[in-house]
Amino acid sequence: MSNRTAVTEFLLLGFSDIRELQILHFVVFLVIYLAALVGNLLIFAAIALNQHLHTPMYFFLVNLSILDLGSVSVTMPKSMVNSLMNTRLISYPGCVAQVFLFFIFTSTDLALLTVMAYDRYIAICQPLHYERVMNRTACIQMAASAWISGIVYSALHTGNTFRLPFCQSKVINQFFCEIPQLLKLTCSDSYLSEVGLIAFGVFIAAHCFVFIIVSYVQIFKAVLRMPSEEGRHKAFSTCLPHLSVICLLLFTGLFEYLHPTSTSASNPDLLMGVLYAVVPPVMNPIIYSMRNKEIKAALQKLIVWRLFTKN
Repeated sequence: MSNRTAVTEFLLLGFSDIRELQILHFVVFLVIYLAALVGNLLIFAAIALNQHLHTPMYFFLVNLSILDLGSVSVTMPKSMVNSLMNTRLISYPGCVAQVFLFFIFTSTDLALLTVMAYDRYIAICQPLHYERVMNRTACIQMAASAWISGIVYSALHTGNTFRLPFCQSKVINQFFCEIPQLLKLTCSDSYLSEVGLIAFGVFIAAHCFVFIIVSYVQIFKAVLRMPSEEGRHKAFSTCLPHLSVICLLLFTGLFEYLHPTSTSASNPDLLMGVLYAVVPPVMNPIIYSMRNKEIKAALQKLIVWRLFTKN
């Protein structure tokens, strides 16, 4: 009890104590951050300005781009500023905000990816019912449900974590505030309730993954029965990127939350943090734009239109 003090700030884990490497980290993260911003904004603009892409699949993809923009904006700028200013501090309210917002974006991301798998299942396996099932109202309700569930789930996690007393070291062994690292700093057995909530989240994520896999098994069966090679190629071009995004997000995220956290600074912890917090938002625009002809055509049309208007 004597070690329990009011925590007003935390210390994030830096990528290096060498000044030159800190500058390098700032530059690398800045390039990645700008790539994520530009990529997701281009996807958003291409879909918003192209009437042919105002369909359920691309409506959900716009929401995914918004989530990716929010996700990288929550974690990366603070890490870049710390490297540039040669500090590791993050305030207590700043840490709370990071946990709350990051959980909203990642949990909503998973819910939205599950909805997108259902959308592809209806489109390919039950095409005659697609317009009736995936109507405008249903799509808005599904997207709103994903956002609301993410906000509620994030509020539960954040409130349950920061109600705990922190009386250990203030050092968070990650470049942003995350719950597994924060739980190591608590000095109360009440943290087991948050562990239980994380276990429940893993249970839900596993069910989402099973639902997605079952949906894609049915999708691939239907695709292989298509007589047209062009139809098969179009179906695979829209499904494979989505499946790649799901696997990247789920496997890296689950590994980060399920593997035992080390009691000291660890390069693998930093690497996994980058893999599940930074890489998916950057890769999503690349995956979707490279594998989807409609997105590529819309992006080319957008770029040509911008050049034409400037000239």
